[in-house]
Amino acid sequence: MRDLAFIAFLLAFFGMGFKRPFLLVLVYVYIDIVSPQRLTYLLLNSVPISLIAVALAVGGWILADDKRDTRVGGRQVLIVLLLLYCWGTTIAADFPAEAKEKWDWVWKALAFAAFLPLTLRTRVRIEALLLFMILAASSIIVVGGIKTIASGGGGYGQLNLMVDNNSGLYEGSTISAVAIAIIPIIIWFMSHGTIFKPDWRVKSYCLALVFACLLIPVGTSTRTGLLCIGLLALLSIRNVKRKVAYLAMLGVLGVAAIPFLPSTFTSRMNTIKTYDADESASTRLAVWQWTIEYAKTHPFGGGFNAYLGNRIRYDLKTAPGATGPASAAPATPKVEVDKARAYHSAYFEMLGEQGYPGLALWLAINLIGIVRMEIVRRRYRDPDGEFAWAGPLAAALQSGHIVYLLGAAFIAIAFQPFIYMLIGAQIGLDTYLSRKRSEQSFRPMRRSAAPSPA
Repeated sequence: MRDLAFIAFLLAFFGMGFKRPFLLVLVYVYIDIVSPQRLTYLLLNSVPISLIAVALAVGGWILADDKRDTRVGGRQVLIVLLLLYCWGTTIAADFPAEAKEKWDWVWKALAFAAFLPLTLRTRVRIEALLLFMILAASSIIVVGGIKTIASGGGGYGQLNLMVDNNSGLYEGSTISAVAIAIIPIIIWFMSHGTIFKPDWRVKSYCLALVFACLLIPVGTSTRTGLLCIGLLALLSIRNVKRKVAYLAMLGVLGVAAIPFLPSTFTSRMNTIKTYDADESASTRLAVWQWTIEYAKTHPFGGGFNAYLGNRIRYDLKTAPGATGPASAAPATPKVEVDKARAYHSAYFEMLGEQGYPGLALWLAINLIGIVRMEIVRRRYRDPDGEFAWAGPLAAALQSGHIVYLLGAAFIAIAFQPFIYMLIGAQIGLDTYLSRKRSEQSFRPMRRSAAPSPA
C-alpha cells in the first residue's frame, strides 16, 4: 500500500508539472532529498525516477518556460568548471571503479545546481523552491524528532530515520547539520511567506519544526550538530535588539535542558574534551594529516574515493578510569593502525580527491555566496521597501550556509545535493534582484508638465 501511495503522489505531481513546468523542478527536488525509491519495497526501486524527473524539468524549461529575463550568475560558471574538473579527475582516478560510482551522482548534483537558478525568475519560484526543500527535509526531521522524544534516539548511529540506510540525508551527522542550517529559513517563512500566509497555523508548524530540528542532534548524538547549534545561536545575535538578554536566555535554556538530555547524548558530547581518547576523533586527525601529505605529491587530487589508498597510524590514549577507578592509572597511549579511512571533512575530501584547484573552486563557490548574501542583506534592510523580504531572506540563506560550512569541517559532504540547492536559491535571489534593479534604473521617467508661459 505504501508503494501505491508513493506512485499515486508522484504521478499526480508529474501530471501537474505538464501544466506548470516549474513544478517538475520541484518534483526533482523532492525526489533528490527524500529518495522515495528507498522507502518502497518493490515498485519504485526498479524505475530511474530521479533521471526521469530531471529530464522532464530541463525539457519543460527549454520548451515551455519564459526565458526572456534569464540571467547567468558567475557562480554558475564556477559550478560548471568544478563539474568539468571533477570529470577530468575521475578519468585519471586512483581507483577508477569506485570513482565512477561516486561520479554517477555528483555530476547530477552539480549540473542541477548550475541549471536551477535559470528557473528562479520570480519571488514565488524562489519561495517555492525553499518551501519544498524544507518540507522534503522535514519528512525526515519530524520522524527523527518524534523518535527522539519517544526513545531518546538510542545513541550515535542508532537513530533509524525511516530507512536502514546510512547515506545522504539519512546519515546522522549530515541530517544534523542540515536540520540546524534550515532553521533561519523556517523562521523567515514565519514572517515573509506568501505561498502560505504566516497565520497562527503556519507559525505553530514552523515553531514545532524548529523544535524537531533542534532534537535531531540529540537523537543522533552527533557532536557536529551541537557545534552547529552553538554557531547558529551566535549568528542570531545580529537579529536581536537586546543582545545581553538574548545571551542570558540562551545560557538559562542550555542549563535547564541538561537534565532532560539522554545519557547517550551527554556521554557522546563529553568526548569533545577527550578527543585524543576517542577513536573517531583520532582517526580523523590521522586521515587529515595523511591527506595533506598526499596532496604534496598529488596536487591535482586522486579522484573520487582516493582515501581508499590511505594507511594511517595514530596514538589512541586510554582515558583515566576507562576500565576502573579514575585514580587507577593515568592516560596511556596505544598505537593503532588502520587503512582506507574516509576523510570525515568536506575540506579534506576536496583536497584529497580534487587537489588544490578543486578545493579552490569549491571554496570560491561557497565563500562568494556568503559575501553576496551579505551585500544583499545590507542593500535591502529597509523594512518598508518594496523588497523588504529580500534582506531577511539573504540573511537566512547566509546563516544556513555558514552553519553548513562548519558542519562540513567534520563531515565529507562537499557534494551534498541539498547544499547545492541552497546555493542555487542564493544565485536565483541575487540574479532576480539584479534584474529588478536594472528594470528600475532603465524605467523611463514620466515627463513633467510643461511650465506655463509667464
